[in-house]
Amino acid sequence: MPAVALVPHRSRPLAADLARRTMAWLEARGHEVRVPEEEGRLLGFTGHCWPSDKLAEGLDLAVSLGGDGTILRTVDLVAHSGAAVLGVNVGNLGYLTEVEPAGLETALERFFGGDCQLQARMTLSVEVRGRHGGFARSALNEAVLQKTSSGHTVRVAIAVNDEPFFTCAADGFIIATPTGSTAYNFSARGPIVSPRQRAIVLTPVSPHTLFDRSLVLNADDSVQLEVLEHRPAELVVDGCDLGELAAGHVVVCSAGDHEARFVTFGGRDFHQILKAKFGLADR
Repeated sequence: MPAVALVPHRSRPLAADLARRTMAWLEARGHEVRVPEEEGRLLGFTGHCWPSDKLAEGLDLAVSLGGDGTILRTVDLVAHSGAAVLGVNVGNLGYLTEVEPAGLETALERFFGGDCQLQARMTLSVEVRGRHGGFARSALNEAVLQKTSSGHTVRVAIAVNDEPFFTCAADGFIIATPTGSTAYNFSARGPIVSPRQRAIVLTPVSPHTLFDRSLVLNADDSVQLEVLEHRPAELVVDGCDLGELAAGHVVVCSAGDHEARFVTFGGRDFHQILKAKFGLADR
């Protein structure tokens, strides 16, 4: 029996309503339906709640019902298992989503009928090292090491493959994947990289130096950022605040061990999506 996870946006009524209708549609066809425990309890799907650390076990498909933030949440939950992710645009920009709500049932029929493609996208491994231990997270878009208050900067020593590169004070530093190159990296005037590429993009945010360009690295490179001096820094991974880092903490970013696998149906060219989402016009 195929297992499907539904990950609805927590505060959009349309996402909750769509989840209910989709749940009934799937169960009528014999599919097992799961909802992450946090979303399930909040939205009243208590009979389908699964703990986050168990959600992806034996999972065939995860359906994200929201915007790009919900996609990031969904990938974080299931990418390590290799489960496919289908994004449904119940948001504003919907840059990473594949279908609109009205087309969801058709998309599910096509997925279970094998009439689709799976596009692999690179993820980022983010490891924090400190004097008293550390932790690791993965990201689809980016890791951001940034200042904690206005009027100050964060000073960081940057190394590439354990070799010192340069030391700089800035409002922050973005380490992005190709998928994340159109997110915060783009707003900070970083390059747009096709999601079919494998690369790591390092972009300083308002640096106090004449060198203010992005650095595009190979996917097998690693970037290390060490927090210097007494000012703390804040680490944000795919929009989730992971707390403050003090002087001596090191953030190490490299290609993730697992790729995110997105369901696609063709007809959505990356360059055409850029044109549509950013309002680019032909001559």
